Amino acid sequence: MSELVYYDLKRAAKMTPSLSIQVARELGRRIVAGTFEPDTLIDDENALAERYQVSRVVVRDAVKILVGKGLLDVRRGIGTKVRPRNEWILLDDDVLAWHITATPRIEFISQLMDVRLAFEPKAAKWAAERATEQNIKEIDEACTRMEQESGSLEKFIVADALFHKAVLRAAHNEFLNAMEGVIYSALLVSVRITNQDPRKNSDSVAYHREVYDAIASKDGALAEKLTEKLLNDALRRLKESFGDELVVK
Repeated sequence: MSELVYYDLKRAAKMTPSLSIQVARELGRRIVAGTFEPDTLIDDENALAERYQVSRVVVRDAVKILVGKGLLDVRRGIGTKVRPRNEWILLDDDVLAWHITATPRIEFISQLMDVRLAFEPKAAKWAAERATEQNIKEIDEACTRMEQESGSLEKFIVADALFHKAVLRAAHNEFLNAMEGVIYSALLVSVRITNQDPRKNSDSVAYHREVYDAIASKDGALAEKLTEKLLNDALRRLKESFGDELVVK
């Protein structure tokens, strides 16, 4: 699954990125993938300029972008070092997107599911209590798209992501809107890990419809319980691929 799907879901502007952004993305992908280990130095400015066939100014600007995302640290007289993962801005859209094509990390997946289990059930409860008619319509439409999609796997995943986005929006809590990227990243990475076509998982689709019905009926407690059930089903499929190594608290 391409990271471009993530950017499409976030409705990123369709613009040709500058050279500095392109270089930042290439370096960022490699850092997230572990090609450059934390606390190690990356190539110097001249080497990077030669590798990517760009000017040193472009490289300098690319490094500044990654410094802003918490991935790099520049020390005069020492060089540019990869910062520890616990200092990365993990909610940054690019950082989340770069994890999609990187080798899956068990710790990263576990933490994504921790966050989803902590926030999404409550979001569903609040959605049942606060959703407008338009919110209900958007959740229903996304659910219907999931049920009807039998062609493109990518379109199914987009419909799934839009379902969860619509539920978060229906909760009418601005802080929850920031969690959209976590959901998109989790869904896209999960498909790679399980290597399973979710369109064939009728239980999962049915669970989404149950959540919608509870929200539409304004039953907050049931919506919360059913969302936990939905997420635990996703967790079950991940554990089938990872085994006991995947630990979610």
